[in-house]
Amino acid sequence: MEVGFLGLGIMGKAMSMNLLKNGFKVTVWNRTLSKCNELVAHGASIGKTPAEVINKCTITIAMLSDPAAALSVVLDKDGVLEQICGGKGYIDMSTVDPETSFKINEAITSKGGRFLEAPVSGSKQPAETGQLVILAAGDKALYEAAIPAFDILGKKSFFLGQVGNGAKMKLVVNMIMGSMMNAFSEGLTLADRSGLNPHDLLDVLDLGAIANPMFKGKGPAMLQNNYSPAFPLKHQQKDMRLALALGDENSVPMPVAAASNEAFKKARSMGLGDMDFSAVFETLKVIHY
Repeated sequence: MEVGFLGLGIMGKAMSMNLLKNGFKVTVWNRTLSKCNELVAHGASIGKTPAEVINKCTITIAMLSDPAAALSVVLDKDGVLEQICGGKGYIDMSTVDPETSFKINEAITSKGGRFLEAPVSGSKQPAETGQLVILAAGDKALYEAAIPAFDILGKKSFFLGQVGNGAKMKLVVNMIMGSMMNAFSEGLTLADRSGLNPHDLLDVLDLGAIANPMFKGKGPAMLQNNYSPAFPLKHQQKDMRLALALGDENSVPMPVAAASNEAFKKARSMGLGDMDFSAVFETLKVIHY
């Protein structure tokens, strides 16, 4: 099976590498083309533009940073829309708001193409090990055609119905994750400031009802001030903002998520946007007198 892949950031690089290692023929594109070189060394071909990739491949996957990038790759000169047509499918696995998915779907289908949104739950390590959770919605036939690739990229795929549902599910998941990270950071700080050993807190949490992989995986690194980015903080804050907008649209009060968003915004103002989202912990180390 031959697929195209647009966007080789932390996630896209790992995902396209998995496809290559499992026998897929992959044509890759990235805005900075030099990022394609490692994939080429493992057997990938390069498309000089998104349009070139679409022209070559029956199914093309995109994993891009934000709604603006997702729209640009489709609509700009030499973009997806120039070559998409009947018989070709486009799968956007970026985390965007539902409105962006609607716009991309309308553009793709107006040219006869098929569209599937398929954002993922999981960051760098699950992407590298093929353990993502795929949240797909849109064209059911394209979903079924993509199952062989999804089975390589993830441990579970969900088909959630109409376009927009995948984006909504991903924003809800990331809103919960961002809120949890802030509560976790406050707990670690409170334990330390009140004379407890925060490492003991990690052990206690891991044995209780709220034990979870995020606390277990992030906690020790946070206590060592290690924020190597698996999921950059700037993207987590973007997702909090989009989730809050979804809450506004549906008249859902979200005071916890709103407070968490403010913490991530503060972290960005401190220059932490490119670090892992767990670096929000650093905002609590600023002592005010």
